[in-house]
Amino acid sequence: MALLTISGEPASRWEEVAHGAAQLLKFELVTEARLTQWTTEEFGDAQIPDRAWGAAVVSILARMAVEHHVVVALPGSEALFGAMPMLLRAGIVAPEARRVGNVMLEERLERAEAKALLAERDREWRALLRRRFARAKMSADCFDVTLNAEHTDVSQMAEVIRAAACARGLAEQGLLSAGAEAQMQFQTRLQLAKHGIVPAGRANLKRAAFGHPSEELFANLLDFYRIQWQYEPRSFPLQWDKDGNVTEAFTPDFYLPEFDLYVELTTMKQANVTKKNRKVKLLRAIYPHINIQVFYQKDFQDLVFKYGLNATARN
Repeated sequence: MALLTISGEPASRWEEVAHGAAQLLKFELVTEARLTQWTTEEFGDAQIPDRAWGAAVVSILARMAVEHHVVVALPGSEALFGAMPMLLRAGIVAPEARRVGNVMLEERLERAEAKALLAERDREWRALLRRRFARAKMSADCFDVTLNAEHTDVSQMAEVIRAAACARGLAEQGLLSAGAEAQMQFQTRLQLAKHGIVPAGRANLKRAAFGHPSEELFANLLDFYRIQWQYEPRSFPLQWDKDGNVTEAFTPDFYLPEFDLYVELTTMKQANVTKKNRKVKLLRAIYPHINIQVFYQKDFQDLVFKYGLNATARN
Protein backbone atom coordinates (compact mmCIF):
# COMPACT_ATOMS: atom_id res chain seq x y z
CA MET A 1 0.00 0.00 0.00
CA ALA A 2 0.95 3.64 -0.27
CA LEU A 3 0.20 5.38 3.02
CA LEU A 4 0.51 9.13 3.39
CA THR A 5 -0.31 10.85 6.68
CA ILE A 6 -0.80 14.62 6.80
CA SER A 7 -1.42 16.63 9.95
CA GLY A 8 -0.56 20.04 11.31
CA GLU A 9 -1.14 22.86 13.71
CA PRO A 10 -4.63 24.34 14.00
CA ALA A 11 -5.40 26.91 11.27
CA SER A 12 -2.27 25.98 9.28
CA ARG A 13 -4.64 24.74 6.52
CA TRP A 14 -3.24 21.23 6.68
CA GLU A 15 -6.67 19.72 5.94
CA GLU A 16 -6.78 21.56 2.61
CA VAL A 17 -3.26 20.38 1.82
CA ALA A 18 -4.38 16.80 2.45
CA HIS A 19 -7.34 17.24 0.08
CA GLY A 20 -5.01 18.61 -2.60
CA ALA A 21 -2.39 15.88 -2.20
CA ALA A 22 -5.05 13.15 -2.34
CA GLN A 23 -6.41 14.58 -5.58
CA LEU A 24 -2.97 14.91 -7.18
CA LEU A 25 -1.98 11.37 -6.22
CA LYS A 26 -5.45 9.89 -6.82
CA PHE A 27 -5.37 8.32 -3.35
CA GLU A 28 -8.39 7.81 -1.11
CA LEU A 29 -8.71 10.53 1.53
CA VAL A 30 -9.49 9.59 5.14
CA THR A 31 -10.95 12.52 7.08
CA GLU A 32 -12.46 12.81 10.55
CA ALA A 33 -15.97 12.66 9.03
CA ARG A 34 -15.30 9.47 7.09
CA LEU A 35 -13.52 7.88 10.05
CA THR A 36 -16.50 8.63 12.31
CA GLN A 37 -18.78 6.81 9.86
CA TRP A 38 -16.46 3.79 9.63
CA THR A 39 -15.99 3.65 13.41
CA THR A 40 -19.76 3.42 13.85
CA GLU A 41 -19.94 0.64 11.25
CA GLU A 42 -17.03 -1.22 12.82
CA PHE A 43 -17.71 -0.86 16.54
CA GLY A 44 -21.39 0.12 16.74
CA ASP A 45 -22.22 2.02 19.91
CA ALA A 46 -19.09 0.85 21.75
CA GLN A 47 -17.19 3.69 23.35
CA ILE A 48 -13.59 3.76 22.14
CA PRO A 49 -11.29 4.93 24.96
CA ASP A 50 -8.76 7.53 23.89
CA ARG A 51 -5.83 5.17 24.50
CA ALA A 52 -7.48 2.56 22.23
CA TRP A 53 -8.30 5.08 19.51
CA GLY A 54 -5.06 4.55 17.57
CA ALA A 55 -5.47 0.76 17.47
CA ALA A 56 -9.10 1.12 16.34
CA VAL A 57 -8.09 3.46 13.52
CA VAL A 58 -5.22 1.23 12.37
CA SER A 59 -7.58 -1.75 12.31
CA ILE A 60 -9.93 0.12 9.97
CA LEU A 61 -7.19 1.61 7.79
CA ALA A 62 -5.41 -1.73 7.35
CA ARG A 63 -8.55 -3.14 5.76
CA MET A 64 -8.85 -0.13 3.45
CA ALA A 65 -5.20 -0.40 2.42
CA VAL A 66 -5.71 -3.88 0.95
CA GLU A 67 -7.67 -2.23 -1.88
CA HIS A 68 -6.65 1.45 -1.88
CA HIS A 69 -3.73 3.81 -1.49
CA VAL A 70 -4.62 6.16 1.33
CA VAL A 71 -4.06 9.73 2.55
CA VAL A 72 -4.83 9.95 6.27
CA ALA A 73 -5.79 13.49 7.34
CA LEU A 74 -6.28 13.26 11.11
CA PRO A 75 -4.74 15.13 14.06
CA GLY A 76 -1.71 13.17 15.21
CA SER A 77 -1.94 10.70 12.31
CA GLU A 78 1.86 10.68 12.05
CA ALA A 79 1.91 8.66 15.30
CA LEU A 80 -0.41 5.90 14.09
CA PHE A 81 2.20 3.78 12.30
CA GLY A 82 5.79 2.82 12.82
CA ALA A 83 8.39 3.39 10.11
CA MET A 84 7.55 1.48 6.90
CA PRO A 85 8.86 1.72 3.32
CA MET A 86 5.36 2.52 2.04
CA LEU A 87 4.75 5.29 4.60
CA LEU A 88 5.34 9.04 4.20
CA ARG A 89 4.47 11.37 7.08
CA ALA A 90 4.00 15.06 6.30
CA GLY A 91 3.50 17.88 8.80
CA ILE A 92 2.31 21.45 8.22
CA VAL A 93 3.41 24.28 10.50
CA ALA A 94 2.91 28.05 10.38
CA PRO A 95 3.84 31.05 12.54
CA GLU A 96 1.13 32.21 14.93
CA ALA A 97 0.59 35.42 12.95
CA ARG A 98 -0.17 33.44 9.81
CA ARG A 99 -2.54 31.12 11.66
CA VAL A 100 -4.34 34.05 13.28
CA GLY A 101 -4.73 35.59 9.83
CA ASN A 102 -6.24 32.35 8.53
CA VAL A 103 -8.77 32.34 11.38
CA MET A 104 -9.64 35.97 10.66
CA LEU A 105 -10.43 35.10 7.04
CA GLU A 106 -12.25 31.84 7.76
CA GLU A 107 -14.39 33.13 10.63
CA ARG A 108 -14.60 36.82 9.60
CA LEU A 109 -13.25 37.98 12.96
CA GLU A 110 -11.15 40.90 14.12
CA ARG A 111 -7.55 40.07 15.05
CA ALA A 112 -8.06 40.03 18.83
CA GLU A 113 -11.07 37.69 18.53
CA ALA A 114 -9.24 35.46 16.05
CA LYS A 115 -6.21 35.25 18.33
CA ALA A 116 -8.38 34.19 21.27
CA LEU A 117 -10.17 31.58 19.14
CA LEU A 118 -6.86 30.19 17.87
CA ALA A 119 -5.56 29.92 21.44
CA GLU A 120 -8.66 27.90 22.33
CA ARG A 121 -8.18 25.62 19.32
CA ASP A 122 -4.52 25.14 20.23
CA ARG A 123 -5.51 24.08 23.76
CA GLU A 124 -8.10 21.62 22.44
CA TRP A 125 -5.62 20.24 19.91
CA ARG A 126 -2.91 19.71 22.57
CA ALA A 127 -5.44 18.05 24.88
CA LEU A 128 -6.54 15.71 22.08
CA LEU A 129 -2.96 14.67 21.30
CA ARG A 130 -2.28 14.17 25.01
CA ARG A 131 -5.32 11.91 25.42
CA ARG A 132 -4.71 9.83 22.31
CA PHE A 133 -0.91 9.72 22.07
CA ALA A 134 0.39 10.88 25.47
CA ARG A 135 2.05 13.92 23.95
CA ALA A 136 0.94 17.52 23.60
CA LYS A 137 2.64 18.74 20.44
CA MET A 138 4.00 17.76 17.06
CA SER A 139 7.43 16.17 17.24
CA ALA A 140 9.83 16.81 14.35
CA ASP A 141 11.22 13.27 14.45
CA CYS A 142 7.75 11.88 13.68
CA PHE A 143 7.72 13.48 10.21
CA ASP A 144 9.51 12.70 6.97
CA VAL A 145 8.52 16.06 5.44
CA THR A 146 7.69 19.28 7.30
CA LEU A 147 6.38 22.30 5.39
CA ASN A 148 6.12 25.89 6.61
CA ALA A 149 2.90 27.55 5.42
CA GLU A 150 4.14 31.10 6.03
CA HIS A 151 5.13 31.74 2.41
CA THR A 152 3.79 28.59 0.70
CA ASP A 153 0.17 28.24 -0.35
CA VAL A 154 -2.01 25.14 -0.17
CA SER A 155 -1.55 24.06 -3.78
CA GLN A 156 2.24 24.45 -3.58
CA MET A 157 2.43 22.36 -0.41
CA ALA A 158 0.21 19.67 -1.96
CA GLU A 159 2.51 19.57 -4.98
CA VAL A 160 5.63 19.25 -2.79
CA ILE A 161 4.04 16.34 -0.92
CA ARG A 162 3.03 14.71 -4.22
CA ALA A 163 6.62 15.01 -5.44
CA ALA A 164 7.96 13.55 -2.18
CA ALA A 165 5.53 10.62 -2.40
CA CYS A 166 6.58 9.96 -6.00
CA ALA A 167 10.27 10.24 -5.12
CA ARG A 168 9.77 7.63 -2.40
CA GLY A 169 7.90 5.42 -4.88
CA LEU A 170 4.98 4.98 -2.50
CA ALA A 171 2.47 3.75 -5.09
CA GLU A 172 5.06 1.35 -6.50
CA GLN A 173 5.05 -0.54 -3.20
CA GLY A 174 1.69 -1.98 -4.20
CA LEU A 175 -1.35 -2.50 -1.99
CA LEU A 176 -1.17 -4.08 1.44
CA SER A 177 -1.03 -7.85 1.16
CA ALA A 178 -3.61 -10.01 2.88
CA GLY A 179 -0.85 -11.51 5.04
CA ALA A 180 0.43 -8.11 6.15
CA GLU A 181 -3.11 -6.98 6.90
CA ALA A 182 -3.73 -10.11 8.99
CA GLN A 183 -0.58 -9.42 11.00
CA MET A 184 -1.62 -5.81 11.61
CA GLN A 185 -5.12 -6.92 12.59
CA PHE A 186 -3.68 -9.43 15.06
CA GLN A 187 -1.62 -6.74 16.77
CA THR A 188 -4.44 -4.22 16.92
CA ARG A 189 -6.94 -6.80 18.17
CA LEU A 190 -4.60 -7.63 21.06
CA GLN A 191 -4.58 -3.95 22.04
CA LEU A 192 -8.34 -3.55 21.61
CA ALA A 193 -9.03 -6.72 23.60
CA LYS A 194 -7.53 -5.03 26.66
CA HIS A 195 -10.49 -2.66 26.50
CA GLY A 196 -13.05 -5.36 25.71
CA ILE A 197 -13.44 -4.17 22.11
CA VAL A 198 -13.83 -6.57 19.17
CA PRO A 199 -13.77 -5.21 15.57
CA ALA A 200 -16.74 -6.34 13.53
CA GLY A 201 -15.12 -6.18 10.09
CA ARG A 202 -17.98 -4.12 8.66
CA ALA A 203 -16.25 -0.85 7.80
CA ASN A 204 -15.56 -0.58 4.09
CA LEU A 205 -14.78 2.20 1.67
CA LYS A 206 -17.93 2.37 -0.45
CA ARG A 207 -18.03 4.02 -3.85
CA ALA A 208 -21.06 6.22 -4.41
CA ALA A 209 -23.56 4.72 -6.84
CA PHE A 210 -25.16 7.87 -8.22
CA GLY A 211 -28.82 7.73 -9.19
CA HIS A 212 -28.49 10.38 -11.93
CA PRO A 213 -25.58 11.71 -14.06
CA SER A 214 -26.16 15.21 -12.68
CA GLU A 215 -25.26 13.96 -9.20
CA GLU A 216 -21.90 12.69 -10.40
CA LEU A 217 -21.29 16.00 -12.17
CA PHE A 218 -22.01 17.84 -8.94
CA ALA A 219 -19.59 15.54 -7.10
CA ASN A 220 -16.97 16.57 -9.68
CA LEU A 221 -17.51 20.20 -8.75
CA LEU A 222 -17.19 19.47 -5.03
CA ASP A 223 -13.98 17.51 -5.65
CA PHE A 224 -12.66 20.38 -7.77
CA TYR A 225 -13.05 22.70 -4.79
CA ARG A 226 -11.82 20.04 -2.34
CA ILE A 227 -15.09 20.06 -0.45
CA GLN A 228 -15.90 16.93 1.53
CA TRP A 229 -19.24 15.33 0.63
CA GLN A 230 -21.42 12.38 1.49
CA TYR A 231 -23.95 10.99 -0.96
CA GLU A 232 -27.49 10.42 0.36
CA PRO A 233 -26.29 9.81 3.93
CA ARG A 234 -29.64 10.29 5.68
CA SER A 235 -33.41 10.06 5.11
CA PHE A 236 -35.81 12.37 6.96
CA PRO A 237 -39.30 11.03 7.80
CA LEU A 238 -41.97 13.52 6.69
CA GLN A 239 -45.29 11.77 7.32
CA TRP A 240 -46.46 8.94 9.56
CA ASP A 241 -49.60 6.81 9.77
CA LYS A 242 -51.75 6.48 12.91
CA ASP A 243 -49.47 3.69 14.20
CA GLY A 244 -46.36 5.82 13.88
CA ASN A 245 -45.00 4.07 10.78
CA VAL A 246 -43.20 6.33 8.28
CA THR A 247 -45.28 6.78 5.12
CA GLU A 248 -43.16 9.43 3.41
CA ALA A 249 -39.51 10.40 3.70
CA PHE A 250 -37.02 12.63 1.94
CA THR A 251 -33.34 11.84 1.22
CA PRO A 252 -31.29 14.89 0.12
CA ASP A 253 -28.68 14.13 -2.54
CA PHE A 254 -25.60 15.40 -0.71
CA TYR A 255 -24.38 16.39 2.74
CA LEU A 256 -21.37 18.72 3.12
CA PRO A 257 -19.98 18.08 6.64
CA GLU A 258 -17.71 21.14 6.67
CA PHE A 259 -20.73 23.42 6.18
CA ASP A 260 -23.36 21.28 7.93
CA LEU A 261 -25.38 21.67 4.73
CA TYR A 262 -27.61 19.32 2.74
CA VAL A 263 -27.88 19.85 -1.02
CA GLU A 264 -30.71 18.69 -3.28
CA LEU A 265 -30.35 18.75 -7.07
CA THR A 266 -33.53 19.28 -9.10
CA THR A 267 -32.89 18.88 -12.84
CA MET A 268 -36.08 17.02 -13.81
CA LYS A 269 -39.41 18.04 -15.35
CA GLN A 270 -41.60 20.62 -13.64
CA ALA A 271 -44.21 18.19 -12.25
CA ASN A 272 -41.52 16.36 -10.28
CA VAL A 273 -39.90 19.63 -9.25
CA THR A 274 -43.18 20.71 -7.65
CA LYS A 275 -43.37 17.43 -5.73
CA LYS A 276 -39.78 17.79 -4.53
CA ASN A 277 -40.32 21.41 -3.49
CA ARG A 278 -43.21 20.25 -1.32
CA LYS A 279 -40.92 17.75 0.40
CA VAL A 280 -38.24 20.37 0.98
CA LYS A 281 -40.84 22.72 2.47
CA LEU A 282 -42.06 19.94 4.77
CA LEU A 283 -38.50 19.10 5.81
CA ARG A 284 -37.81 22.72 6.73
CA ALA A 285 -41.01 22.87 8.77
CA ILE A 286 -40.42 19.61 10.66
CA TYR A 287 -36.63 19.95 11.03
CA PRO A 288 -35.96 23.73 11.29
CA HIS A 289 -32.39 23.07 12.48
CA ILE A 290 -31.49 21.31 9.20
CA ASN A 291 -29.78 23.48 6.57
CA ILE A 292 -30.69 22.55 3.00
CA GLN A 293 -29.99 24.24 -0.35
CA VAL A 294 -31.85 23.33 -3.55
CA PHE A 295 -30.15 23.65 -6.95
CA TYR A 296 -32.61 23.90 -9.82
CA GLN A 297 -31.96 22.93 -13.44
CA LYS A 298 -30.80 26.38 -14.55
CA ASP A 299 -28.50 26.72 -11.52
CA PHE A 300 -26.96 23.36 -12.32
CA GLN A 301 -26.58 24.05 -16.03
CA ASP A 302 -24.82 27.33 -15.22
CA LEU A 303 -22.35 25.44 -12.99
CA VAL A 304 -21.63 22.81 -15.63
CA PHE A 305 -21.18 25.47 -18.32
CA LYS A 306 -18.90 27.60 -16.11
CA TYR A 307 -16.58 24.79 -15.02
CA GLY A 308 -16.81 22.49 -18.03
CA LEU A 309 -17.36 19.48 -15.81
CA ASN A 310 -18.05 16.00 -17.08
CA ALA A 311 -18.85 12.65 -15.52
CA THR A 312 -15.38 11.23 -16.14
CA ALA A 313 -13.52 14.05 -14.40
CA ARG A 314 -13.96 12.68 -10.88
CA ASN A 315 -10.94 10.96 -9.35
